[in-house]
Amino acid sequence: MALRPTPDALRERAFAVLGDLVKGARILDLFAGTGAVGLEALSRGARAAVFVERHRKAAALINANIEALEADEAARVIVGSALSTVRALAARGERFGLVWADPPFERWEEGATALEKAAELLTEGGLACLECPAAAQWRGEALQVVRELAGGASRLLILRSR
Repeated sequence: MALRPTPDALRERAFAVLGDLVKGARILDLFAGTGAVGLEALSRGARAAVFVERHRKAAALINANIEALEADEAARVIVGSALSTVRALAARGERFGLVWADPPFERWEEGATALEKAAELLTEGGLACLECPAAAQWRGEALQVVRELAGGASRLLILRSR
């Protein structure tokens, strides 16, 4: 299992752009890895964060990070694939103000597919973010790019429902 966390500088810029949208919001962190994005959102006033990670060792690391930061009340970790979890959350009627996907770069299209499905999970005015290779091209139908942030080999697409 190789983790490629979102670069600190890119994450900082993203949260500066997202601003007050995060405060009081529920956050869905897909392909969560270490949980850095969801934990950052909680530290910036998010009400709750749901972390989705298919690798059990990474999920255990997220749980350890949640415990270390005493964020147990506001955090939930789901071990499973991003797409199947998004479908299950949609079936339960769950909603989020921010959905973030940071898939492995070699599978970034899988992240884009999960994010397209996650469009139905967004609250009114909610946003989705996809970290992808700098050369990746967004072709989604349910979400449109409203802003892009570059960070070395990475690019963060900020999207909203069409």
